[in-house]
Amino acid sequence: MTKNQSSLWSANEEFRKNSQLEKFCEHLEKKGIFKNTSKFKDLWEWSVKNPEYFWSEVWDFTKIKGIKKGKIIKKKNTFYKNVFFPDSKINYAENLLRKKNQEIAINFLSENLFQKKITWKKLYENVCRFSHYLKKINLKEKDRVAAYVPNSIETIISFLAASKNGLIWSSCSPDFGIDGVIDRFSQIKPKILITCEHYFYNGKRINILEKIPKILKKIKSINKVIVFPYTNEFEKKINSKYLDFYSIIKKSKIDETFKKFNFSHPLYILYSSGTTGVPKCIAHGAGNVLIEHNKEFSLHCNIVNNDKIFYYTTTGWMMWNWLVGSLSSGASIYLYDGSPTYPSKDVLMKLCSKEKINLFGISAKYIDFLKKENCNFNNLDLSSLKIIASTGSPLVKESFEFVYKNIKKDVHLASISGGTDVVGCLVLGNIFSSVHAGEIQGESLGIDVDVFDEKGKSINENEKGELVVKKPFPTMPIKFWNDPSDKKFKKAYFLKYKNIWHHGDFIQRTKNGGFIILGRSDATLNPGGVRLGTSEIYRQVENIDFIRESLVVGQNWDNDVRIILFVVLNIKNSLNIEDVDLIKNKIRKNCSPKHVPYKIIQVPEIPRTKSGKIVELAVKKAIHGEKIDNLQALANPDSLIFFKKLYKTKLINE
Repeated sequence: MTKNQSSLWSANEEFRKNSQLEKFCEHLEKKGIFKNTSKFKDLWEWSVKNPEYFWSEVWDFTKIKGIKKGKIIKKKNTFYKNVFFPDSKINYAENLLRKKNQEIAINFLSENLFQKKITWKKLYENVCRFSHYLKKINLKEKDRVAAYVPNSIETIISFLAASKNGLIWSSCSPDFGIDGVIDRFSQIKPKILITCEHYFYNGKRINILEKIPKILKKIKSINKVIVFPYTNEFEKKINSKYLDFYSIIKKSKIDETFKKFNFSHPLYILYSSGTTGVPKCIAHGAGNVLIEHNKEFSLHCNIVNNDKIFYYTTTGWMMWNWLVGSLSSGASIYLYDGSPTYPSKDVLMKLCSKEKINLFGISAKYIDFLKKENCNFNNLDLSSLKIIASTGSPLVKESFEFVYKNIKKDVHLASISGGTDVVGCLVLGNIFSSVHAGEIQGESLGIDVDVFDEKGKSINENEKGELVVKKPFPTMPIKFWNDPSDKKFKKAYFLKYKNIWHHGDFIQRTKNGGFIILGRSDATLNPGGVRLGTSEIYRQVENIDFIRESLVVGQNWDNDVRIILFVVLNIKNSLNIEDVDLIKNKIRKNCSPKHVPYKIIQVPEIPRTKSGKIVELAVKKAIHGEKIDNLQALANPDSLIFFKKLYKTKLINE
């Protein structure tokens, strides 16, 4: 790859020519429906103007197995009632299990260095055996299968077997507390629960089975519990009330029937982060997910058959669903279960080097961590690494520069953003565009992304506004569970703008045709009526040596909003006046006087969700004395005690 003066990376001519994106453009040109200019913007504009052509050709180009017939889009006046491929049928599992050879399909590595592998042939057989068992116990189409599981091979076998039979999957990672699991699974009334004996995190062996009785007591719909071992064998005989996963596999027949279901047949239920109430249950359609993920992996990430993909995730984060979806590309996937910094802070990068990973995915916070630790990986062999994908929060300019300086000079760094709501990306990377520090490269093909002001008008580059989607797209949720009148659904996405998808991100376009995510809209600061994104402040603060991390919120005060900045210190014991002045001056200089916090308060800990995202809204509620629902959504709920106390003191209310 090459660099020019204004960019950190650009694909060279040979790479572009051989890319999946270029081949797709040539495919369209041969059909006479698109003139190939090798400019991403031209392709994106064509894709949103011609959605029927675009999505039909994505189906063909990525070789989806199924019955494609009839309309591509059944159009309705109401945005979310548009239906994609209404007459077509697919089986999701069949598309992910195309290969049946002796090559490795999935590699599993635990932080305790236990490793498992499974071939495509064995994966196919085990999925077919487990699906036979699920039929045998009379689970019917659309029955729910819940999983309280680590990121393991058995988890993927179970998921694919459920999807093969038209069942609806839903998972929680084992770091969720009992109440968090109950809050989620009790809403969907699963028939069975799949779990594991234990898992490891940060050097500790953590028991899962001891939590199961309390879960069963609250969720009466569960009539069977199936347990798989974390290692190859159970360390001791499991509770006789529970069923042994591998005993089931051994005793079951290989059922190779793959019934085709409606394109939008529900595949899985994901959950909103839940910091403002009980988590919303978001149902996604099988074909919708399949075609979007095929598009993203092939056209945006340039993934081809036999590539190796490693995304650090848990089963409670939508990136797990995204990672599993890459099996449809013929890629093998790598699962890491445990802490990303145990047994060493470079464990993930060493895995990328050892296993010759082609796509490595991680959170922006992890890259920030490596930068803070002054890590350098130029001594590692990362020659196979084609793309690094970063998500979870905005990746700041300095972290982009760190990647190219300290990880790999010649890599496609793709900052991506979407979320659980769309189980994919709205803005992400592509081969045709250059990478610029601090910017997401461009729109997702086929998705009519725009930036609106408060009045619902499209705004120009460098102006800040709301991320919206103006036309229907496949991976909008098919519904919210237990929301028959669509009240919750409409409130979540269509309250702000009429018949326009409002995503809830504060964003701006750049002169390079890319985007900068500035933070969530509901956490957007508004002092003096001027809207400010939180990431602008984070960028300045988290580059200060003595600050480990920070959180910023707006406090309602005197009929206005004032900015409160909370910081966790790295090397100092306490924050002094000089430190406060340094922080304020840096923000004033590099952002604006409007960005300068009214107060800077040292705190012991920043609250986070299970997936590692900071929860600005929960802190905002705490300092206003408001009720915070569903604390179980947080990895560290006790951290909010400090903020609640602030509400009762003069420290925050003066």
